[in-house]
Amino acid sequence: MALKEDAFTFRLLGKDADARTGLIDTPRGAVRTPAFMPVGTAGTVKALYPDQVDGSGADILLGNTYHLMLRPGAERLARLGGLHQFMRWQKPILTDSGGFQVMSLASLRKITEEGVAFQSHIDGSRYMLTPERSIQIQGLIGSDIQMVLDECVSWPCSEAQADASMQLSLRWAERSKAAFGTQAGRALFGIVQGSTFRGLRESSARGLIDIGFDGYAIGGLAVGEGQAHMLATLEYTAPLLPENKPRYLMGVGTPHDLLEAISIGIDMFDCVMPTRAGRHGKAYTRRGPVNLRNARHAEDHRPLDEESACPAAFAYSRAYLHHLFKAEELLGQMLLSWANTAYYQNLMQQARQAIAHQRYEEFRAETKSVWARGDITPL
Repeated sequence: MALKEDAFTFRLLGKDADARTGLIDTPRGAVRTPAFMPVGTAGTVKALYPDQVDGSGADILLGNTYHLMLRPGAERLARLGGLHQFMRWQKPILTDSGGFQVMSLASLRKITEEGVAFQSHIDGSRYMLTPERSIQIQGLIGSDIQMVLDECVSWPCSEAQADASMQLSLRWAERSKAAFGTQAGRALFGIVQGSTFRGLRESSARGLIDIGFDGYAIGGLAVGEGQAHMLATLEYTAPLLPENKPRYLMGVGTPHDLLEAISIGIDMFDCVMPTRAGRHGKAYTRRGPVNLRNARHAEDHRPLDEESACPAAFAYSRAYLHHLFKAEELLGQMLLSWANTAYYQNLMQQARQAIAHQRYEEFRAETKSVWARGDITPL
């Protein structure tokens, strides 16, 4: 794929109260916002072909630095032409820094000013991940949007713990920015930390803006604090961020989470939920979530959603999908992962249209009302 020479830019196309719609331009194509990024942890969105992810309407996906540095390895990926060529995905890719996975998956980790030393959860091999090495790895992977290395504290934590972690993340952000330098057509995002402490979030946002980034992520949420705490934190954090830069809420979430966060002014999301839920028999539909393992679907001729554009949602009966999960057939996991990925993308498309037509609050209320009625009775 021949890349354009355009720089990375963000255009705010419209607002409806705090909800925003825009366009991120990259050399590999445009990303329409609000955008949901399917998670391709190890170079694959689980249970899906890249063409299915593309066909679902996704403009961008996420790759995971921690997993890719362990397997197949950053230098090997570079020799093989980078992640886009490796997995046959030619649209933009965002990579996280690897910090969250190091904190949550790796063993015997030790955090110092230099970075974090850890052992692989796969084979016990020892690694040192510094801000500079994280940026180097993301460059070798070939991602279009890179993230600074940060420390994500668990929840709950004390304000002193959150403050120390936030200050360390700011110092690492500055080093990440220096290591990134200037890369035509690529972007580097800072990550706001501070747990659920308002003053810390404000300090983190100010510090990152002073450093200067192409976009700003809100990290350290969806780690056990619950939706109410998460949304309250977003309410005072999102307005701190520059209006002319993308705002990315990391690791979130359910369709309900997305609707609420969009109303607060968030532009980008990622989460494993669509495919993880699909692999366990849970479908997300315009009627709300559906558990295909439930016995009531055993003789249900209806598809998941007769109005969906995704074949997995309109072409197979609930009875058949129920059978696949009862029989432990892999096709069931594949079909629900596909249907869920398509549903999330359609939800984003509807949100973008509603914002553009100044009716986002009406759309949000209508969508939640339909979810509340459930899937048993046809619409």
